Amino acid sequence: MTIKTVTENRKVRHEYHILETYEAGIALTGTEVKSLRAGKANLQDSYARVENAELMLYNMHISPYEQGNQFNHEPKRTRRLLMHKQEIMRLLGKTREKGLALVPLKVYFKNGLAKVELALARGKKLYDRREDIAARDARREMDRAVKERSRRY
Repeated sequence: MTIKTVTENRKVRHEYHILETYEAGIALTGTEVKSLRAGKANLQDSYARVENAELMLYNMHISPYEQGNQFNHEPKRTRRLLMHKQEIMRLLGKTREKGLALVPLKVYFKNGLAKVELALARGKKLYDRREDIAARDARREMDRAVKERSRRY
């Protein structure tokens, strides 16, 4: 099983508590696939939503393919995500809960097929973000102290 990551949304882990992750396929046009293989995609500000029993991905930017001429795609078009109907209905129920959102974490190719890793997430409050930053700084400081101590001996 070969996996090649195209793009990641690192900001999501800073702004949300990740509760669950899911894998979904993406319905793409030919020029979109070629642009993805070239690594020309951006997940910033993108999100997913269930509409009419279908899972849709909004605001994902895939740059137009350079050799695509008139058959090129719209960069920020709405794209359909492919999951089993039962999973989609379960996500619909969960996203109706207060404060839960579906956000894409990364786009990658798995065995030649484009996939999206979706996260069911709850937004962090400002004090949660500050706590995370303080914990990360404390961990970094401890690692630095251990490294410094091991150098002396």
